[in-house]
Amino acid sequence: MAVIKGVFHEMACVQCNASGWVVAATGEALPVDELVTQLSLRLQAAQRQIEQLNKPALMGPAAQYQQNNRRGAGGTNYTGD
Repeated sequence: MAVIKGVFHEMACVQCNASGWVVAATGEALPVDELVTQLSLRLQAAQRQIEQLNKPALMGPAAQYQQNNRRGAGGTNYTGD
């Protein structure tokens, strides 16, 4: 957790530098440069997942026109029109 409960208010966690991320083996806070890298990777993975979930699934003949079958000149999409 990034905060700890005090008597009257929540305080930033000193052990993890208020990030909520620690080294599994030692329990120490991650160095800032490693923390930035890990959070960036998580953000990119979450954005890819959101894009996949928001992409409507096409079915039938429309799916052929949207997918690249790489059968055209230079690996482009060939629809046979």
